Amino acid sequence: MKVQQKLSVMCHVVNHSIQTVTTAAITLCIAIITCSTAFSAPSAQINIPSTDAKGLGEVAIAVTNYAKFSSKPDTGTNLFSAGVETGVLPFEKVKLEIGADYNTSGTSSVADDHPIYFNAKLATAEDLFFSGMPAIAVGAYNLGSYDKPERQPDGLSTRQNVSYALLAKTLPVIGRLSVGSYYGSARALAVGSNQSHNNSGVMASWDRIISEVSDKLWLGMDYMSGNNANGEISFGGSWSFTKQVTLLVGVVVYNPFYTVSQADNGLLPGGKPALTTQLTINLP
Repeated sequence: MKVQQKLSVMCHVVNHSIQTVTTAAITLCIAIITCSTAFSAPSAQINIPSTDAKGLGEVAIAVTNYAKFSSKPDTGTNLFSAGVETGVLPFEKVKLEIGADYNTSGTSSVADDHPIYFNAKLATAEDLFFSGMPAIAVGAYNLGSYDKPERQPDGLSTRQNVSYALLAKTLPVIGRLSVGSYYGSARALAVGSNQSHNNSGVMASWDRIISEVSDKLWLGMDYMSGNNANGEISFGGSWSFTKQVTLLVGVVVYNPFYTVSQADNGLLPGGKPALTTQLTINLP
């Protein structure tokens, strides 16, 4: 009887160990697959950064896809990306977030050969020093790793180096309003005939948790000017399945106010509108 009890205990321990190892292996595989398959974006609205940031020990894994609604030659490329963001400051109302990403269009382009991008953001909470003070965020993204001005014919650069500053305020009923500006590399952001005044502009957004329906439902819109490949207006919504898993679905319309000239060969910076899906997994 004692032998049977010992065997039973041993079997229980072995089974528990197998389950633990299996769970750890699955988690590791998910992380490896996700990280190896990413666009350099900090915590964001739909496309532009937000004034949110990760706290110390918080990690977000984002898997993002931009699929164009058209397959015509002037449509532009699709985008698949995955990235990891984490916080590095121990403060509750002042946070520093850093991230690294892998970005691919699947076209075997020179840019796809240099897919690594980085980002960083310093952000404060609302009401930090006084009641009514807006949230503030300053940062940079699309910090690429490739720059060859001598490369012909386009002198390709992935170093967009988009730096920005944002203010945000949450208003009763209306939701959160954000506004700011950005500045990036003129050469890296050059598109078509627009070779100047294309590397700066405004950023603006609205977002709100629709608590009247569910605290899990979020809606948002954002806008970025600049007549470059990043210029857009977007709208979408997300649903939080759990505290760790959120899925956003939206529509991106690139450079809606851009006038295509003959020198652009009929191509709009950013291309045709796209459907975006953004899966975010927060750890722990």
